[in-house]
Amino acid sequence: MHSILTIQKRLLPDLLAVMQERYTILRTINFLQPVGRRTLAANLGYTERIIRTETDFLKEQNLILSHPMGLTLSEEGKNLLEGLDGIMRELTGIDVMEMDLKRLLGIRNVIIVQGDSDQSPLAKKELGRATAGSMKKLIDGKNIIAVTGGSTMAAVAEELGPGLAKEDLMFVPARGGIGEDVQNQANTICSIMAANTKSRHRVFYVPEQVSMDIYETFIKEPGVHEVLSLIKSAGMVLHGIGDAITMANRRNTPESDMKKIILNEAVAEAFGYYFNEQGDIVHKVMTIGLQLGDLAGIPNVIAVAGGSSKAKAIQSYLKKAPPQTILITDEGAAKLMLKGNSN
Repeated sequence: MHSILTIQKRLLPDLLAVMQERYTILRTINFLQPVGRRTLAANLGYTERIIRTETDFLKEQNLILSHPMGLTLSEEGKNLLEGLDGIMRELTGIDVMEMDLKRLLGIRNVIIVQGDSDQSPLAKKELGRATAGSMKKLIDGKNIIAVTGGSTMAAVAEELGPGLAKEDLMFVPARGGIGEDVQNQANTICSIMAANTKSRHRVFYVPEQVSMDIYETFIKEPGVHEVLSLIKSAGMVLHGIGDAITMANRRNTPESDMKKIILNEAVAEAFGYYFNEQGDIVHKVMTIGLQLGDLAGIPNVIAVAGGSSKAKAIQSYLKKAPPQTILITDEGAAKLMLKGNSN
């Protein structure tokens, strides 16, 4: 039997287009609130005249409120937006894409958010929100959560709140830091996650990549050994997936290793491992922290990565990822992965 949406698509396509447009406006206000009409128009690519007309209608329906600082959602608007999420996923075909991608990748689950992170900061924010929602469903009792660095994990941190869990949480960096970008280092991200959820965190002040001699020395230090034990007893891991060349440059990779990465056509990086399109490991950085093999014993592994430019990297890494992995990505990456598989 056809759903009501399928029938409406055939008989009232204009009605669905209007519904989708107004849903997008409500969703954007929810992310940016309080937000002025001009900023809203710029983010959506609409004219200010269209935004004025639509927001006036939404105000009449008591879905949004107007304040001196800008527009916000009313309680009715928040409830309607939450109810519309599932409908819009069916309307846009995201629910079918999720099932197809889960089957293609052979992992536990796939969650796709609207948009393309390469083109819209809102899509990256939505990745963070979807990750927070998944974490809330998975956390059961006390949990140690190991977290890697990166801008996507920083976006996740901003979306976490005190309602994440009723029990005690501890956030720990999965590895040492990368370069000098303190904002996106795992220590900083864990600190923000702990503050936002009113929970605890541990710091891990060690370099991410080291020589074998330094590695052997570091892991004997009591403080380092304690944090490594916490990391390996984590019930959940949150991590990103990087583009191989971008990550190699960020690490100031020696020229000899960079040549190896390029020669072996690496496209993805995760946990210090570099992968080619076939999912083969072509280079490994000596790191202090969570190793790829450690993931097998961790019940909940959440990989978060989006943007069409990351499609190859995501698919490459997931060929080696543990089957309990949950991928949270966006339409930009998902469509390219599915398109590549259909050719």
